[in-house]
Amino acid sequence: MNGVRSAGLSQPAGNGRRRVRAALVALLAGSLLFTAACSSSTSKSPSWQGGGSNGAAGTAESGAPSPTPTLSTVAVTSPKAAATDVEAWSDVKYTSEDPENTTVKVTNAAGEEVKGTVDKDENVWHPGESMDWGSKYTVTVSTPAVDGKGNETTSDFTVMKKPANLVRVTSFLGDGNVVGVGMPLIMKFGRAIPAKYRATVERNMVVTATPAQEGTWGWISPTEVHYRPKVYWKAGTKIDYKVQLKGVKLDDGWYGKSDLTVDLKIGRSLIMTVSNKTKKMTVTENGKVIKTLPVSLGKPSTPSSSGTMVVIEKKEHTVFDTTDTDPKGGYKTNIDFAQRITWSGQFIHAAPWSEGQQGKYNVSHGCVNVSEAMGAWLFKQTMMGDVITVSGTEEKLKNGNGWTDWNMSYDAFKQTSAL
Repeated sequence: MNGVRSAGLSQPAGNGRRRVRAALVALLAGSLLFTAACSSSTSKSPSWQGGGSNGAAGTAESGAPSPTPTLSTVAVTSPKAAATDVEAWSDVKYTSEDPENTTVKVTNAAGEEVKGTVDKDENVWHPGESMDWGSKYTVTVSTPAVDGKGNETTSDFTVMKKPANLVRVTSFLGDGNVVGVGMPLIMKFGRAIPAKYRATVERNMVVTATPAQEGTWGWISPTEVHYRPKVYWKAGTKIDYKVQLKGVKLDDGWYGKSDLTVDLKIGRSLIMTVSNKTKKMTVTENGKVIKTLPVSLGKPSTPSSSGTMVVIEKKEHTVFDTTDTDPKGGYKTNIDFAQRITWSGQFIHAAPWSEGQQGKYNVSHGCVNVSEAMGAWLFKQTMMGDVITVSGTEEKLKNGNGWTDWNMSYDAFKQTSAL
């Protein structure tokens, strides 16, 4: 037994330990490969660790972080900072990298916000009211906050002092008036308005009719502008118009003196139609004929005007005196129930001296003669702005000889608008 040696024991001790370690490494490597081959390809980590949402693999899948949002730059470009002598209706212009989300506010010295509208396409704030002479205003332009920080800029300006040259602006009609369906809205100016400023004037005069009706302003002269609807006003219409011309430039060095508003109403519809052929007047109220009466119009030497007019004024008793303009052929006569329809002196009125000719012959000096009884009746029915149309006479009505807004088509009237 002592002569027999075991093969394993015949190796040195160090060599045996190395072989054991090598075998263990090989065994572990095979075990790892087996585990990887049996794992699910969709699993990022063991399920008991909550899946891949919080693991390293999940973090890698979220991609690159979003860029940090940046603030939009804003600036006021007009009026310039600390500007003085700014006109009272000046626009505010600004720049913004995010115009859709930009807000603009203009405040007075007391911190009160000025009414206005923002055009985000043009980056302009338009005032909705006149700013006060000599007052200081602050413009604030801002965009939404990003990461708790907002972008905002402010700028101050001062409105010009009250100018010495102011244009008086007046409305012919006043609050509470009730007028006929042919009544134009009439604005007058104390100074002629040059053509290049008239569009601005029209934009600052807004008419609201209830029910709504299409209409337009038209210039009768450089000192007078009228508004009429496309067709006669609807009976019962409520009309509000706002004239905002205080501080508006109306000429070089001249500005509107004041603003005003007017609220009025249209009465019932009353239309008078006079035919020279039949020598009769037909009176229609709200679409229904209520009276037909005989008339006498102007004789051939002094014809009545054919055209559409409206009642301008009414006088129950007055005196017609033409001796100043016609010393030889003039006359002076007491007149009852006179209703003016032209500036040249044509009226509807009672003429008891021509009652025998009414309905048969024309004997007047251009007026529409009716009997004393019919003059009194008609006077009670009518109001300022009621319509009268005369047809078939020797002379056509001249535009401007009275309120002749209806003596032309709507398209022709629109041509007198600066817009």
